[in-house]
Amino acid sequence: MSDIVISVRDLTKRFGDFTAVDRISFDVHRGEIFGFLGANGAGKTTAMRMLCGLSYPTSGSGSVAGYDVRTEGEKIKRHIGYMSQRFSLYNDLTVGENMRLFAGIYGLGAKQTEERTVELLDRLNFSSERNTLVGSLPLGWKQKLSFAIATIHRPEVVFLDEPTGGVDPVTRRQFWELIYEAAEAGTTIFVTTHYMDEAEYCSRVSIMVDGEVRALDTPARLKQQFSAESMDEVFSTLARGAQRGE
Repeated sequence: MSDIVISVRDLTKRFGDFTAVDRISFDVHRGEIFGFLGANGAGKTTAMRMLCGLSYPTSGSGSVAGYDVRTEGEKIKRHIGYMSQRFSLYNDLTVGENMRLFAGIYGLGAKQTEERTVELLDRLNFSSERNTLVGSLPLGWKQKLSFAIATIHRPEVVFLDEPTGGVDPVTRRQFWELIYEAAEAGTTIFVTTHYMDEAEYCSRVSIMVDGEVRALDTPARLKQQFSAESMDEVFSTLARGAQRGE
């Protein structure tokens, strides 16, 4: 059985004459934390939408969790987890009600839902908050809860789109501990972030510029390749040559 969970070859997305994503190719392995970086307008959001089964590619090929991005978008949606910076849980429902709702959407039965709810609340030290309205939780707690719910159905891949935007550094670090736990258990993490210190936490990092993947390697090798002391320097060097932005 292959340990490649995401495979992309020459994946391209055009909108009229504009090429948003230009023939990108890469593989992501099981249990890897794959950082997907790029300045605004680089094409990373468009690429992620194709990988999540939300948008059809113009050309090229790709698979996520064994499903074809061109023909099996609905199957991809059922076998991945997704979390964005824009908080998507229901503020007027309790923690437990949100977990039950999303577990049902992902197809879990009542017994599985209860088992996973107890397990995840215990891991987050949220057991005492099960009947608390989500709207009354601090932002950092909401973000951690949102990540837990994205993994409630034990997906092979979790897509995280700017998941730590707006939270304090301590909460960001705690959030990354959850990411490490999930990866160590075999879940593949595909994450976009604007925080270059977070890029250092990834197994490998891809950097998009003007719709193309211009660099892809471990943070250590990228810093060596670009004679840089930090991922921020690497990113700045590449982004300086960008021709487009939002």
